[in-house]
Order: sequence, then C-alpha cells, then structure tokens
Amino acid sequence: MERDKQLIADYISEHNIENAVTTVSGLTYVIQTEGTGKNPTATSNVKVTYKGYLLDGTVFDSAITPITLNLQSVIQGWREGLSHFKEGGSGMLFIPADYGYGSTAKTNIPANSVLIFEIALIKVL
Repeated sequence: MERDKQLIADYISEHNIENAVTTVSGLTYVIQTEGTGKNPTATSNVKVTYKGYLLDGTVFDSAITPITLNLQSVIQGWREGLSHFKEGGSGMLFIPADYGYGSTAKTNIPANSVLIFEIALIKVL
C-alpha cells in the first residue's frame, strides 16, 4: 500500500494535478467540476461516463456514452471514491491496487496495478 501511495503522489506531482485529496484508505480523488446534486452511497445506482488507465497512460476501459452501474458491483475504489462526487460533478480517482483488483491480473490490467479513472457522475438514480 505504501508503494502505491508513493506512486500516486509521484504521478500527481509530475502531472501538476491540483486539489488532490488522499483518504485514510490511501485512495486519492480530485474534484475537477463540483456538482450540485446529491452524493451517491456505496449501494447507489449511478449514471456515469469514465476512462480508466494505468500510470503509464495505457487505457484499459472507457464508457464515452453514459452507462448505469450499481456501486455494489464495482471495485472498492469506485465505491469509496464516488461518495466524494456530487451529481453533475467530474474528477479523477487514483486507486491503490488493494482497492482495485489487487494481485489478480485482469484483461489489460497487470496484477498489483494502481488505477486512474476520469469520471463524470451524471446522475444518482
């Protein structure tokens, strides 16, 4: 976890990302556009667009057209991270491996990878 925190801190510094907030768990989020609606909970259904990529910039997933997800069915980093967003807001999540896929490799995602997501929270359903 400490390695991931340092990797995230280095990435944020190298890319001059401002207003990054790190939670107790080690997840870091950046609110780029403050929404005006409600915040989702860990069990909410949400409508989002997103792009997920690795620290080296490799994109592993995206949804340009809005999709609906239940936060109970996504990685822990999304459940925790999206709770800081409001409807209509957008920003970034920097997710340590333990709150992503951990030591399990997924298609296009090596084991123990820090994940970065650019997310727009369109609506809490």
